[in-house]
Amino acid sequence: MTPNLNGRSSLTRFAWLSIAAAIATISLKSVAYLMTGSVGLLSDAMESGVNLVGAIMALAMLTVAARPADDDHAYGHSKAEYFSSGVEGTLILLAALGIAAAAIDRLLHPKALEQLGAGLAVSAGASLVNLAVALVLLKKSRAAHSITLEANAHHLLTDVWTSAGVIAGVGAVALTGWGQLDPIVAIGVAANIVWTGGRIVRKSILGLMDTSLPDEERAAVQRVLAVHEAAGLQFHALRTRQSAARRFISMHVLVPGTWTVHDGHRFLDRLEAEIRAVVPDCSVDTHLESLDDPASWDDQSLDRRG
Repeated sequence: MTPNLNGRSSLTRFAWLSIAAAIATISLKSVAYLMTGSVGLLSDAMESGVNLVGAIMALAMLTVAARPADDDHAYGHSKAEYFSSGVEGTLILLAALGIAAAAIDRLLHPKALEQLGAGLAVSAGASLVNLAVALVLLKKSRAAHSITLEANAHHLLTDVWTSAGVIAGVGAVALTGWGQLDPIVAIGVAANIVWTGGRIVRKSILGLMDTSLPDEERAAVQRVLAVHEAAGLQFHALRTRQSAARRFISMHVLVPGTWTVHDGHRFLDRLEAEIRAVVPDCSVDTHLESLDDPASWDDQSLDRRG
């Protein structure tokens, strides 16, 4: 099945939305840092900087992923999305190191915070911008099966929780007067960012390694096959893999030897349509074999060589 390229191209406008949100939040959080001198708010602004780089990368890779298949890329360009999410995850990890370094330096060299009320209000406003954009991206990522938008959305949501932690830490400083709470919270923020970045990188690596479809999608395929197995047909060498929004499924289909080629191919067309109905954006590749030919049972393994 040919993917909806127009639909994939339209995803770039959501990357532009993320870029706009990152620029707005960087500006707001930088103002908050300059007003208060809080290293926690500085760490928050740094993570928004990573958001901007990630959003720009997302825009570039979504543009590439929307390109149609060509002679050099017969399966399309959808895997480009994994580069975007992998780069964003790596940038998140690097930002965490920078935040931790700034926090440790502040622990060793304490500094009084100023204008906490106004600074926290500005930071809270930036967090609301991130939350609104993250929810829009997450909804679209699920509808379009885009790992790029999903990674960007989760990164923004992490930014929201990070901001909440920073605001809580700075607020605690205002209430207790204990300045060390600010860098301690910043270190906690860095640890949270490490977890998120690692998860995004892991998911990107799994995609590049042609990991099988999720359990629920494989189960949906098996339910389709079970209906025909009950009628006496058989299937083996079932392979699945995911390439960002695209899914690829291949299998050998064993039918009675008395069927004509016409009968067999009519059935394959119907079977492929049934599978595409339960697995979105799926390309199905089937190989017809005879139940009555002993050679049909020689290639049941997933990776037959020779």
